[in-house]
Amino acid sequence: MKKTVLLIGLLLTGTSARSQVSYERLRDAAQEPQNWLTYSGNYSSWRYSALDQIHIRNVHRLSLNWAFQVADVGQFETTPVVVDGVLYGTGQNNRAFALDARTGRAIWRYQRNLPQKLQPCCGMVNRGFAILGNRLFMATLDAHIIALDTKTGNLLWDTTAADYHQAYTFTVAPLAVKNKVIVGVSGGEYGVRGFIDAYDADTGRRLWRFDTVPGPEQPGHDTWSGDSWKTGGAPAWITGSYDPTLNLIYWPTGNPAPSNYGGERKGANLYSNSMLALDADTGILKWYFQFTPHDLYDYDATQIPVLIDADWDGKPRRLLIHANRNGFLYALDRTDGKFLTAKALGHVTWANGIGPDGKPILNMAVDSNANMNRVCPGALGLTNWFSPSYDPDTKLLYVATSNECDIFTNAPQKYRAGHDFLGSVYVPDPIERPSGALLALDPLTGEVKWEFKYFSNPNGGALSTAGGVIFAGDSDGNFIALDARTGQDLWHIQLGAAMYSTAISYQLDGKQYIVIPAGSTLFAFSLDQP
Repeated sequence: MKKTVLLIGLLLTGTSARSQVSYERLRDAAQEPQNWLTYSGNYSSWRYSALDQIHIRNVHRLSLNWAFQVADVGQFETTPVVVDGVLYGTGQNNRAFALDARTGRAIWRYQRNLPQKLQPCCGMVNRGFAILGNRLFMATLDAHIIALDTKTGNLLWDTTAADYHQAYTFTVAPLAVKNKVIVGVSGGEYGVRGFIDAYDADTGRRLWRFDTVPGPEQPGHDTWSGDSWKTGGAPAWITGSYDPTLNLIYWPTGNPAPSNYGGERKGANLYSNSMLALDADTGILKWYFQFTPHDLYDYDATQIPVLIDADWDGKPRRLLIHANRNGFLYALDRTDGKFLTAKALGHVTWANGIGPDGKPILNMAVDSNANMNRVCPGALGLTNWFSPSYDPDTKLLYVATSNECDIFTNAPQKYRAGHDFLGSVYVPDPIERPSGALLALDPLTGEVKWEFKYFSNPNGGALSTAGGVIFAGDSDGNFIALDARTGQDLWHIQLGAAMYSTAISYQLDGKQYIVIPAGSTLFAFSLDQP
């Protein structure tokens, strides 16, 4: 009895000094596979767990351990963080919660009081917390950054980042680096001017801002014609990666605005659809790489950059691998942004390839100015924001993909603050039914090693584990375990709702858990017998 009371007391009061999450713990997160300390599992964004209690020979014995309902409707896109027995997650409409990670029992809940009129592009979603010290950091739908106490869920500070009346909003899971909380804004579909911010973790004071659409006197401003930069978009709505040795944050950006009409924003439109390497201390741009200059098809580059070290042309190299929405898998040198290679992930018609300078070779047979213009991939991309996974054991990259092509129309559109700013309508090509697949790729060559087909377009990513198992979820409610080397279906279960997030794994009391959001429920699985 005394042991049980002590355990519950530690969970509720947070008196364990170990539960303080230092920057050093975040930096060395790979050494703590029993926890899940950042959005992507580690700063390199591998979405990989070194736990191996669940493996290819026993994964068929997985059973439901607990389930937690978030008590709201809509897309549940969180990636929880797990620290020393406590799971912290966010839900729709900026709900948040702390759970006993053994049982799913709620320790505390938080609900932000949001304004009635908000303009989020794609649902009232939030993708998760960052944690540092005894604070949790959330970026909110009304364009604030807040800090909550890990022990109680009480609000510690609240900073306004932008004006939500102008359709600025946040859906991103922040990234904690040193004493800073890094966030990127959403709202590219409404003609915001994008930015990436860093805030002091103790006070909420903004430390630096990088404008993803450069204004007058800023480099790159001349890539926007007229005043189009004022409503240029280039949001930064997915979590980036970080290299502590180089002290560089790698953050991807989204589409220019209007997303599908370029007649009034002539030029390359920097820094839309780009990978930015920013100095973590100052926010100064060290290099950039633009994947899709002057985008006309909503090809956000807001896919998570994966950092790996490997030999390239016989020499060790620090690499950044990016499976891009425009249909190509890129390899860059992450020290200086040098383009190394790119290969199509599937059917691509807007470009005939990527040239030796890293720029797309446009397919002139595709008339970007024509109405009823069929383009592959469509606006959802060959992949999207959902997490890829890199397995250091197989040395493969696992990427969820879609085969949808769209029919685009385009026309000039007058900007109105707080209203959508698209300049087009697009619909799926009715000839071919959209579907998807999980691909296992050689990240250095783009070669497909295996493919697991989905019936519908996926909205969830992949988790790889040291047990040789890949966990993935589809839009039809199937949570699936695959052999990492062959793609063989080892186990699956129907959860009754689409998955809009990616699984995580942690371990407590000698038991490994796999957790996945689906519908409005967080499901935790473990082996029926440890």
